[in-house]
Amino acid sequence: MKKTIVIVDDHVLIAKALEGIIDNFNDFEVIYVAENGKDLIQKFEEKNAIPDIILLDISMPIMDGFETVLWLQENHPDIKVMALSMQGDDKSVIKMVKNGAKGYLLKNTHPKDLEEALTRLNKDGYFYPEWASKIILSNLNNPHGSDGNIKISDREKEFLKYTVTELSYKEIAEKMFCSPRTVESYRDQLCEKLELKTRVGLAIYAIKNGFAES
Repeated sequence: MKKTIVIVDDHVLIAKALEGIIDNFNDFEVIYVAENGKDLIQKFEEKNAIPDIILLDISMPIMDGFETVLWLQENHPDIKVMALSMQGDDKSVIKMVKNGAKGYLLKNTHPKDLEEALTRLNKDGYFYPEWASKIILSNLNNPHGSDGNIKISDREKEFLKYTVTELSYKEIAEKMFCSPRTVESYRDQLCEKLELKTRVGLAIYAIKNGFAES
C-alpha cells in the first residue's frame, strides 16, 4: 500500500506540479493539497483522510509553516512532516526542526532526490540532506556561537565571500545553488547579526575577517 501525502503550499501551480511528480513514485501518492495551515486544519475537521506524510511550505499567508508544524506536533504527532521550502537559512531550518519537522528539503530538489528523501523519512522517521545536517549539528554543538556572540554559518560565510564581487544576488544564488530569496535571507540575517545596513558593509566585514579569501 502506498504511503499517503498531503502538500501544504499556497503556490497552487507548484503544488499541482509536485503532486504530478509524486504520483509517479512507486511508494507514495498525494491525496490532497492545502493552501496553508488553516486550510489543512479545516480539511482535517471536514474528515478528510489523515496522511502519513505532510510536505510543508514555510512562507504562507494566514498560517505559515512554523505555526502549522507546531500544531501538527501537538495534535497529530504521528504524521511525519517534511519542510519543503525556498528558505535554506539556518534560522528557518532550526526553527522548523525545533517545532517538530522530521525532514527539510529545498524546492529545487531533483525528483529522484525527493523520492529518496521520502523513502528515508518513511523508513527512518527523519531525513535531512547534508547541508541541513551541518546546520543542525552546528547549532547543537555551539548554540551561542564561537565568534563572541556572533554565529556565522558555513553558508553565510560562503555568501560573505561573494559580497566583495560584482555578482548580482541572482548570480550569487546560481553560484550557491539556491534561490535569490535564500541569498537575500543570508544578507538580511548577516546585517542583523553584524548590525550592518548595506552590502558594502558586509563586503568590508568579509575582507577584514578573511572571508573574502576563502
